Amino acid sequence: MEHQVQRARNAFRSGRSRSLRFRLQQLEALRRMVQEREKDILAAISSDLSKSELNVYSHEIITILGEIDLVLEKLPEWVTAQPGKKNLLTLLDEVFVQPEPLGVVLIIGAWNYPFVLTIQPLIGAIAAGNAVIIKPSELSENTAKILAKLLPQYLDQDMYGVVNGGVAETTELLKQRFDHILYTGNSAVGKIVMEAASKHLTPVTLELGGKSPCYIDKDCDLDVACRRITWGKYLNCGQTCIAPDYVLCEPSLQNQIVQKIKETVKEFYGENVKESPDYERIINLRHFKRILSLLEGQKIAFGGDTDEATCYIAPTVLTDVDPETKVMKEEIFGPILPIVPVKNADEAITFINEREKPLALYIFSRDNKLVRRMIDSTSSGGVTANDVIMHFTLSSLPFGGVGLSGMGAYHGKYSFDTFSHQRPCLLKSLKGEGANKLRYPPNSQSKVDWTKFFLLKRFNKGKLGLLFLAFLGILTAVLVKKHRAELRRKALLVFLAIRTVFPVSK
Repeated sequence: MEHQVQRARNAFRSGRSRSLRFRLQQLEALRRMVQEREKDILAAISSDLSKSELNVYSHEIITILGEIDLVLEKLPEWVTAQPGKKNLLTLLDEVFVQPEPLGVVLIIGAWNYPFVLTIQPLIGAIAAGNAVIIKPSELSENTAKILAKLLPQYLDQDMYGVVNGGVAETTELLKQRFDHILYTGNSAVGKIVMEAASKHLTPVTLELGGKSPCYIDKDCDLDVACRRITWGKYLNCGQTCIAPDYVLCEPSLQNQIVQKIKETVKEFYGENVKESPDYERIINLRHFKRILSLLEGQKIAFGGDTDEATCYIAPTVLTDVDPETKVMKEEIFGPILPIVPVKNADEAITFINEREKPLALYIFSRDNKLVRRMIDSTSSGGVTANDVIMHFTLSSLPFGGVGLSGMGAYHGKYSFDTFSHQRPCLLKSLKGEGANKLRYPPNSQSKVDWTKFFLLKRFNKGKLGLLFLAFLGILTAVLVKKHRAELRRKALLVFLAIRTVFPVSK
């Protein structure tokens, strides 16, 4: 383990990953891997999650190809140093911010979307010029194996390594020193990762989860709302970190919501959900039993069917859920949707704010003022109004949590920034030493006053332009006064020369 990390560090110290050309080559190779070995990747993910290959492609492959294309297009712009604002004392200096790679990055992937949640941050780390150690989740075993097999065939083997294994291997890996760690998973393990990172003062990005609330207002198109909620909740059998975890609504809406979700499930998955190629299974028996335990003592309004042999749990809706029961105390991460009645939006806001900050907040309402009020009155990793999950699909938006749902963010340019150090640079000349007397000892009130003027005075562009012209005028006047005699002598010589060449006739 230590040898593999050191190998990556030596590769980074060689400096080859700093060049734009190298980064683009590696990203192009990664895209080629996805395209050329698509069938192998699809088969591995499909096997791990009992997922149709069409769904695997839609949920994971498309996202990765889109992210690579974006980064290849924008990376030359992102790596370019950005000019910084100057004050009056640095007007003649060069001021800029230069993004630079952090070093060796550790990416710990998740099992629920084992390809996209591992490769998408890898794209950002490569783009930023880092060496990377990738640790896929051991629960998605086949995907972990295919990543360990394929990545070395396409990427620089010294710069990018894959470590497979379980808790023991991950624990040993976390003992090593990294320059950044990105972990996707639950908050309990997130705390372990953060504690290990703190020993080396390593910064972390933690993509965790939580209970993402979904408020349905009475002023809403329930047919559309329930169709979109059904899709997002039962996508990947509920094993999505930003799936709507529970619904908040007025009591009068409960039965309508149940009925419309029931109709939508039939529309999406047919009469026999268990036979649908679009409905997945729970990842393993341990998680299957954990989810079943959440149903104890609950009022099942719809669904509830299970099959332990295949880890099948049908799309399920619970009504009149008590906020103090087990199903409301932990992230469900399965196909169970509790409905918690609230009197109105104000009570929903209070309910949300009394709990840990979620990874996502969903609001369904025609009332734009209500939507804005709920956004302004709560805190969450992200927000989508009148839909679910779709904010994740935009590379222009940062994806990340807040509070117990995580810290830091990535996607698109935000990935590049996460894995970069924004290095401030000031390049001065060895000339102009006179101005520096303001900061050299001995100090005086006059120096302090002038320093205040140069550092604290703010000018708009118009005033600054006038000030500059006035400065040039004063400088010109000083030069003319200082060299007046010399200028007069040269003017006389020019006059005499002209008289010689062009004598005046009488």
